Amino acid sequence: MVSPTLYRRAIPAGARISRWIGPDGWDFRRFDWPAEGTPRGTILFQAGRGDLFEKYLEALAHWHERGWSITSLDWRGQGGSGRVSPDPHVGDIDDFTTYVSDIRAFWAEWAPRAVGPIAVVAHSMGAHLVLRALVKGAIAPVAAALVAPMMGLHSPLGASLGERFARMLGGVGNASRAAWKTGELPGARDAREHLLTHDSSRYDDEIFWHQTSPELLLGPPSWRWVIQAFASTRLLHGDRRLKSMRVPVLMLVALADKLVDAKAALAVAAKLPDARVVRFGKEAAHELLREADPVRNRAIGEIDLFLAARVQQG
Repeated sequence: MVSPTLYRRAIPAGARISRWIGPDGWDFRRFDWPAEGTPRGTILFQAGRGDLFEKYLEALAHWHERGWSITSLDWRGQGGSGRVSPDPHVGDIDDFTTYVSDIRAFWAEWAPRAVGPIAVVAHSMGAHLVLRALVKGAIAPVAAALVAPMMGLHSPLGASLGERFARMLGGVGNASRAAWKTGELPGARDAREHLLTHDSSRYDDEIFWHQTSPELLLGPPSWRWVIQAFASTRLLHGDRRLKSMRVPVLMLVALADKLVDAKAALAVAAKLPDARVVRFGKEAAHELLREADPVRNRAIGEIDLFLAARVQQG
């Protein structure tokens, strides 16, 4: 058995990076890693804002070793997909429904060809968009694991005032300009690292990929993205279809998360008819799948148990 840690800074030999062209002609980057032998099924992994699948190769290798085929699609405007902003280092979007439309179109083309039952694992913004897609019926996996889901932004002003403040600032000048100068929040490397993980070596993996493939690097979001993020999370909280969404959900919530609102995630989970919530304390920052081993192993173990219980082999 090959150690999954060997894949942290190398694309697996059996994996393929290709392009997918959306219905509107948008160019997306996709990653496919077929299972060896007869697969248990397929995991569609969707990363967070500004992310790239390379950051999660260690976790993806874990599931691949357990017989899963893996697919991931870079969201519009980030990773290796076509940029929305003229500035390739600013994450911009017109409306979060565009992201949902993208995954709907990809699913419709990809899912019928996927091998075995399909489960979705998604992080942060990706988890928010996956849940939006689920309640809209845009995708239909047999189960979904949502990791540090962005069901609200971590704002000292709260959701309502935070949205009003963002609309006020974003309404002055070009709303597609960067909301701040660099990174996830203003500050030095140490500040950003502590927001994401307590494991410096795993944080360095991200730096490695940015240095190796600088075209994948995305910096801060635009004011327009921030406004749309507040709006999308608000709309999801009020969506009555949450109570009738029958896809089983596992939600891993970092209570000390400083990027997304953990209380908002718990409130959304309470509305779902089939949801299990696993809470992490001050030992965990935002990137649970890239945390120090005690946290990471617990997170992956919970996902493994969830998939084993919810996904029947075909």
